[in-house]
Amino acid sequence: MDKLLKLISSNAHFSSAELASMLGEPEAAVKAQIKNYEDKGIIKGYQAIINTDFLEDSFIEALIELKVTPKAETGFDEIAERCMAFEEVESVYLMAGVYDLALIVRGQTMQDIAMFVAKKLSTIEGVLSTGTHFIMRRYKERGMNLTDFDTVTDERSQFL
Repeated sequence: MDKLLKLISSNAHFSSAELASMLGEPEAAVKAQIKNYEDKGIIKGYQAIINTDFLEDSFIEALIELKVTPKAETGFDEIAERCMAFEEVESVYLMAGVYDLALIVRGQTMQDIAMFVAKKLSTIEGVLSTGTHFIMRRYKERGMNLTDFDTVTDERSQFL
Protein backbone atom coordinates (compact mmCIF):
# COMPACT_ATOMS: atom_id res chain seq x y z
CA MET A 1 0.00 0.00 0.00
CA ASP A 2 1.41 3.39 -0.88
CA LYS A 3 1.92 6.23 1.62
CA LEU A 4 -1.20 8.13 0.56
CA LEU A 5 -3.45 5.11 1.08
CA LYS A 6 -1.84 4.42 4.47
CA LEU A 7 -2.51 7.98 5.59
CA ILE A 8 -6.13 7.90 4.40
CA SER A 9 -6.60 4.52 6.09
CA SER A 10 -5.27 5.86 9.37
CA ASN A 11 -7.44 9.00 9.27
CA ALA A 12 -9.93 9.66 6.47
CA HIS A 13 -10.54 13.07 8.03
CA PHE A 14 -7.24 14.48 6.74
CA SER A 15 -7.78 17.27 4.23
CA SER A 16 -6.07 17.11 0.86
CA ALA A 17 -3.87 20.03 1.99
CA GLU A 18 -2.79 18.09 5.10
CA LEU A 19 -2.10 14.97 3.05
CA ALA A 20 -0.09 16.97 0.51
CA SER A 21 1.99 18.53 3.31
CA MET A 22 2.70 15.14 4.92
CA LEU A 23 3.69 13.63 1.57
CA GLY A 24 5.63 16.63 0.28
CA GLU A 25 3.47 16.66 -2.86
CA PRO A 26 1.37 19.39 -4.51
CA GLU A 27 -2.24 19.39 -3.27
CA ALA A 28 -3.57 19.13 -6.84
CA ALA A 29 -1.57 15.92 -7.37
CA VAL A 30 -2.90 14.42 -4.14
CA LYS A 31 -6.50 15.32 -5.07
CA ALA A 32 -6.00 13.76 -8.51
CA GLN A 33 -4.56 10.56 -7.03
CA ILE A 34 -7.45 10.26 -4.56
CA LYS A 35 -9.94 10.75 -7.40
CA ASN A 36 -8.09 8.09 -9.41
CA TYR A 37 -8.28 5.65 -6.47
CA GLU A 38 -12.01 6.35 -6.11
CA ASP A 39 -12.66 5.93 -9.85
CA LYS A 40 -10.79 2.60 -9.92
CA GLY A 41 -12.64 1.32 -6.85
CA ILE A 42 -9.48 1.14 -4.75
CA ILE A 43 -11.09 3.56 -2.30
CA LYS A 44 -14.64 2.25 -1.81
CA GLY A 45 -15.73 4.75 0.83
CA TYR A 46 -14.86 6.57 4.01
CA GLN A 47 -16.01 5.47 7.46
CA ALA A 48 -15.53 6.56 11.02
CA ILE A 49 -14.51 3.98 13.62
CA ILE A 50 -17.23 4.14 16.25
CA ASN A 51 -16.61 3.05 19.82
CA THR A 52 -19.99 1.44 20.48
CA ASP A 53 -19.29 1.20 24.23
CA PHE A 54 -20.49 4.81 24.50
CA LEU A 55 -23.70 4.41 22.51
CA GLU A 56 -27.10 4.09 24.10
CA ASP A 57 -28.44 2.04 21.17
CA SER A 58 -27.28 -1.45 21.90
CA PHE A 59 -26.68 -4.24 19.43
CA ILE A 60 -24.85 -7.53 19.36
CA GLU A 61 -22.21 -8.62 16.86
CA ALA A 62 -21.11 -12.14 16.08
CA LEU A 63 -18.48 -13.79 13.93
CA ILE A 64 -20.19 -16.58 12.01
CA GLU A 65 -18.10 -19.34 10.44
CA LEU A 66 -19.55 -21.11 7.41
CA LYS A 67 -18.32 -24.40 6.00
CA VAL A 68 -19.69 -24.63 2.47
CA THR A 69 -19.58 -26.69 -0.68
CA PRO A 70 -18.35 -24.40 -3.46
CA LYS A 71 -20.11 -24.56 -6.83
CA ALA A 72 -18.15 -25.84 -9.82
CA GLU A 73 -18.80 -22.71 -11.91
CA THR A 74 -18.56 -19.96 -9.29
CA GLY A 75 -16.58 -21.42 -6.40
CA PHE A 76 -17.36 -19.57 -3.17
CA ASP A 77 -18.53 -16.37 -4.87
CA GLU A 78 -22.20 -17.31 -5.25
CA ILE A 79 -22.64 -18.20 -1.58
CA ALA A 80 -20.67 -15.12 -0.52
CA GLU A 81 -22.93 -12.96 -2.69
CA ARG A 82 -26.06 -14.48 -1.12
CA CYS A 83 -24.67 -13.81 2.35
CA MET A 84 -23.80 -10.22 1.45
CA ALA A 85 -27.40 -9.54 0.46
CA PHE A 86 -28.67 -9.91 4.05
CA GLU A 87 -28.91 -6.59 5.88
CA GLU A 88 -27.71 -8.25 9.09
CA VAL A 89 -24.35 -9.07 7.47
CA GLU A 90 -21.71 -6.37 7.96
CA SER A 91 -18.70 -8.17 6.41
CA VAL A 92 -17.92 -11.37 4.49
CA TYR A 93 -14.44 -12.90 4.16
CA LEU A 94 -13.12 -15.96 2.29
CA MET A 95 -10.92 -17.89 4.70
CA ALA A 96 -8.27 -20.58 4.57
CA GLY A 97 -8.46 -23.25 7.24
CA VAL A 98 -11.23 -25.19 8.97
CA TYR A 99 -14.09 -23.07 7.62
CA ASP A 100 -14.57 -21.30 4.30
CA LEU A 101 -16.38 -18.03 4.94
CA ALA A 102 -16.39 -15.71 7.95
CA LEU A 103 -19.22 -13.23 8.41
CA ILE A 104 -19.61 -10.38 10.85
CA VAL A 105 -23.32 -10.19 11.68
CA ARG A 106 -25.21 -7.56 13.69
CA GLY A 107 -28.52 -7.95 15.55
CA GLN A 108 -30.43 -6.42 18.44
CA THR A 109 -30.09 -9.52 20.63
CA MET A 110 -28.26 -12.85 20.70
CA GLN A 111 -31.61 -14.47 19.91
CA ASP A 112 -31.92 -12.32 16.75
CA ILE A 113 -28.55 -13.56 15.55
CA ALA A 114 -29.35 -17.16 16.47
CA MET A 115 -32.61 -16.99 14.48
CA PHE A 116 -30.80 -15.35 11.55
CA VAL A 117 -28.28 -18.20 11.47
CA ALA A 118 -30.94 -20.89 11.86
CA LYS A 119 -33.51 -19.55 9.42
CA LYS A 120 -31.47 -17.69 6.81
CA LEU A 121 -27.79 -18.71 6.73
CA SER A 122 -28.04 -22.40 7.43
CA THR A 123 -30.78 -22.83 4.82
CA ILE A 124 -28.62 -21.54 1.94
CA GLU A 125 -27.91 -24.34 -0.52
CA GLY A 126 -24.29 -25.41 -0.12
CA VAL A 127 -23.93 -24.39 3.55
CA LEU A 128 -22.73 -27.50 5.41
CA SER A 129 -22.28 -26.08 8.90
CA THR A 130 -22.09 -22.86 10.88
CA GLY A 131 -20.25 -21.77 13.99
CA THR A 132 -21.31 -18.69 15.93
CA HIS A 133 -18.96 -16.65 18.12
CA PHE A 134 -20.56 -13.69 19.87
CA ILE A 135 -18.30 -10.65 20.10
CA MET A 136 -18.29 -9.63 23.74
CA ARG A 137 -16.04 -6.58 23.47
CA ARG A 138 -13.98 -4.85 20.81
CA TYR A 139 -10.56 -3.74 22.01
CA LYS A 140 -9.07 -2.65 18.69
CA GLU A 141 -10.75 -1.95 15.36
CA ARG A 142 -8.82 -1.37 12.11
CA GLY A 143 -5.72 -0.30 14.02
CA MET A 144 -7.59 2.01 16.42
CA ASN A 145 -7.51 1.25 20.16
CA LEU A 146 -11.03 1.44 21.57
CA THR A 147 -10.21 0.85 25.23
CA ASP A 148 -8.24 3.01 27.63
CA PHE A 149 -7.09 0.37 30.09
CA ASP A 150 -5.99 3.03 32.61
CA THR A 151 -9.59 4.18 33.12
CA VAL A 152 -11.28 0.79 33.00
CA THR A 153 -12.33 -0.51 36.41
CA ASP A 154 -12.64 -4.19 37.07
CA GLU A 155 -15.97 -4.54 38.87
CA ARG A 156 -15.12 -8.14 39.82
CA SER A 157 -12.85 -6.80 42.59
CA GLN A 158 -15.91 -5.37 44.38
CA PHE A 159 -16.98 -8.90 45.26
CA LEU A 160 -13.70 -10.07 46.76
